Order: sequence, then structure tokens, then C-alpha cells
Amino acid sequence: MTTAPLLTVNDLRIHFPVRGGVLLRQTGAVRAVDGVSLIIRPGETLGLVGESGCGKSTLGKAIVRLLKPTSGQIVFQGTDISHRSQRSLRPLRRDVQMIFQDPAESLDPRMSVRALIEEPFLIHRMGSRSERIQWVNELLDRVGLPASSAERYSFEFSGGQRQRVGIARALIMQPEFVVCDEPISALDVSVQAQVVRLLGELKASLGLTMLFIAHDLSMVRYVSDRMAVMYLGALVEVGTADDVFFHPKHPYTQILIKSNPEPDPRTERQRKSPPIEGEIASPVNIGPGCRFAGRCPEVMDVCRTTHPPLQHIRDADGDRLVACHLYEPAKEPGPKKD
Repeated sequence: MTTAPLLTVNDLRIHFPVRGGVLLRQTGAVRAVDGVSLIIRPGETLGLVGESGCGKSTLGKAIVRLLKPTSGQIVFQGTDISHRSQRSLRPLRRDVQMIFQDPAESLDPRMSVRALIEEPFLIHRMGSRSERIQWVNELLDRVGLPASSAERYSFEFSGGQRQRVGIARALIMQPEFVVCDEPISALDVSVQAQVVRLLGELKASLGLTMLFIAHDLSMVRYVSDRMAVMYLGALVEVGTADDVFFHPKHPYTQILIKSNPEPDPRTERQRKSPPIEGEIASPVNIGPGCRFAGRCPEVMDVCRTTHPPLQHIRDADGDRLVACHLYEPAKEPGPKKD
């Protein structure tokens, strides 16, 4: 029996108005997220990758309702939370949390670590003071920080330690679902592996479901069960992490994988691939065809006139969803004939 999705996103759109003129009338809209649909099942980690500015973080913030969708649906545990008020969303905050990219910006430097972590308990009026002290100390230990850290301030820690504080704050309410918005991009390489390992241990011990947003495809493959590739506000490929990483189908995914830096043992440097050529289309004036047509080495005439839907394909490299005219959709088996 297939497990019911914990989170379902249906045709989600987030458009930011562009205003101009003396009266600041709306002249257009930045289509940051434009028709994204995906599902995440309990206990699963979905990795979300793409270039800067493609809409990854905007999608993550919309899922936790830090941003209000323009249209579409966000269904969490069977409840549509797309357009609920902030007041009605308060109970949801216990089950859905976010780890932000920059811990220095997301943690209030005027509050001690204890005050930062226990604040959700005060908001939800949970536990006595002694219970909150015990819960905070236990969680600090779980993320690899001594109990004495609770009396210090976030600016007294290194970047990796601050991110552990951010992780502790996100997990203090024992949420069902966590959005990790590039949680390692602001950290040194040596610290990134520690934080990723910590997230893996916490996922295993707490049964977390995660959306992991990052640039580093190797790291995303390591932590994710499935991988989704995003380009200019839309998904272009979704499949298992290994299938997408080792057998990419969409031309953009292929170039993205090739451009992923890898160490070269012969030179002790990172191998570099040529950058993607062509101009990125404007998120304000997206044409009728494929969003990647202006940069695609496999472009065809149909790519410039018809937008390819995200469709299911099946071949020797596995099943996945791809938005590309190069592939024919998989045909579902029909009824058996007598």
C-alpha cells in the first residue's frame, strides 16, 4: 500500500508585482514560482536544486507559509493551508519549521541561546520553566552543543555552531516537516559535512520529513531520497536522487551535473566545466515555449513555441518526471485482453 503524502503542492504560483510610473501601477509580475506541483511522503527527503534566482527559496518559504501564494494549493496532512490566516496557522507552526540559510541573520543577537530555543514553548504556552530548561539542554546535547551554550549569545559562536543553534530552534517543537533552505551554503567546507551528518542523524532518530534546498548537487544526492531540479520558477526534472544525478535527462540537468565541481587528483584542484551559454529569460516576460530554449544545446523549433509539460517517462535509466520535448511520455499498461 502506497503511503499517503505528508505534503502536496498543486500548481503553486508566487508572483511579485512590478510597479512603475507616477501612480506606481502594476506593469507586470516577477513569476518567481510558476506552476510547481510536487509531493513529499512521510520520512522522505526531497532535494531541490537549481541556479541562484530560480525560485527555490521562494518555494520553501511559501510551503511554510512565510509567503502567501498567488494561486495554487499547499496541502499538509490533508489540510489546505494555502490561504489560511496567520492566526489560524499558529497550530501548524508546531509541525512545520524552517532552517534558514544564514544563521547570523536568522538568530536574534540580543537573545541568549536558551531564550531563542525556548521561545516557541512560550508562544504555545507549553511546559513549566524547569521543564523548558530540561528540554533545551537535551536538544543542545542532541545537536552537539554543551548545556553551557544556553547562556551565551549567537554571535559568540562559529558559523557551524550557530547553524546547530538554528537547527535546535527548528526542532524544539518536534515538527513533522522541516524545510532546510541552503543550511550549509554559508559554512566552511569542513563544517558542511558535520552539519549534513547531523541532519541525517536527526532525520533517522526523529523520523523527520525534509525539503533540502542547496546548490551542491553531490551533497543533495547524499542526503536526499529524491531530487527535483528547478529552472526559472518551474520544475524540469524529478526522480530518485541517484537516477537524476547519474542519468540526467533534461538538458539543463545534464549541464548542471557537469558543472558540479569535482576534485581532480592529478592537479589537486577542482575540475571546471564551461558555463552554460546563452541569456537567462526574464522572469517577468517568460515566452510561450520552453524556459530553457535560449540556452539549450538540444533546442528544436517546437521548444520555442510550446511549453513542455512535466510528464512521466520510463526507460532503462528508471522512472521520472521530465519537462522536455526530447522525450515521449511513458505509456501506462492497458487492460489485459482475453
